[in-house]
Amino acid sequence: MRAPGAGGDTVRRGCLSHLQWLPVLLLAGGAFLDYSTSPHFSAEAFYTAAPMTAAALLSLRATILAGLGACAADAALLIHFGFLGDSGGRSELAAVATVSALAVVVNRLMYYSDLRLQSARRVALAVQRAILPEPPAAVGALRIAVRYQSAVKDAQIGGDLYGVQDTPYGMRCVVGDVRGKGMEAVKAVDVALGAFREAADEEATLAGIAARLERALIREAERRSAFERTEGFVTGVLAEIPPTGDELRLINRGHPAPLLLHGGTVRTAEPPEPALPLALALAEPGTGEDLVHTVPFPPGTTLLLYTDGLTEARDQAGTFYDPVACLTGRDLPDPDTLLDTLLHDVDRHTDGRITDDMALLAVTHGAGGPGA
Repeated sequence: MRAPGAGGDTVRRGCLSHLQWLPVLLLAGGAFLDYSTSPHFSAEAFYTAAPMTAAALLSLRATILAGLGACAADAALLIHFGFLGDSGGRSELAAVATVSALAVVVNRLMYYSDLRLQSARRVALAVQRAILPEPPAAVGALRIAVRYQSAVKDAQIGGDLYGVQDTPYGMRCVVGDVRGKGMEAVKAVDVALGAFREAADEEATLAGIAARLERALIREAERRSAFERTEGFVTGVLAEIPPTGDELRLINRGHPAPLLLHGGTVRTAEPPEPALPLALALAEPGTGEDLVHTVPFPPGTTLLLYTDGLTEARDQAGTFYDPVACLTGRDLPDPDTLLDTLLHDVDRHTDGRITDDMALLAVTHGAGGPGA
């Protein structure tokens, strides 16, 4: 799974490399001001800021050197002006030395905190790979690509989900969005995908898969409080491309409509009737069997499933991102190129400020059927 925004990361690393010179500039600037101004002017603030800045940006060795440099510069200027023997001069030097020592402590605390963060990231990545495994790049003549981007920096997984499975009934996939945040959303993702993987191989129809997902999510919701039940529903789209490969079957449960791309044209596959999200049967009992929407899926067509993090991405003026306008007229030969283009455009549209998780799944139909 590719991580978008590499260009932004490069810019941030470049800015950080320039900031690493800040302790040196603080020391040099403080010494210059101290030397060139009135003897009663003190650059103590510069001398204390230098080691603290080094603690946040640099290594332990650099922090110690910054602290020693701050003490040396302050002592040299105090000697130059004849204040080192005064109580005020000794107090100033003691303050610089104390802050320098504290900077070393802060540097170590940040180092161990970073170690814990790195460990948490590795655990999160392992969880992501377990819950959202990478699908096959191809199923017969169908080429597949997925991308997942979390709204939280350094987070690996949130409440969006995707799944792809090759079954005796054809290639089946799901993209969904859990209403809610945190670990409860991750639990719902795990339940939904577990139910999908089992049902995709066993159920003869998409409606049967949707019913299995509904029951699994309701069982999970019944373990929660009344408020969590209302927050834990899932919007989603189930898709099936049968072995003949000439049509696409869809069930949409309150989710953004899929897009179909072919020859530079883009159209939405809207369901004939709106349907409630999964697991809302607790609040709205009596819902019937899902209606399956069937559309042509000739060779050269690409199916794009996505969560609302894509269409709700906004620029500084509050304008929502429009994937239809972005993709119309473009020649995107494979699903990887399509998804990379989308993520690049969203990053540019929002100036890197993503406010919601985003899951994308694209399936391109090559020549022949899935079994070719």
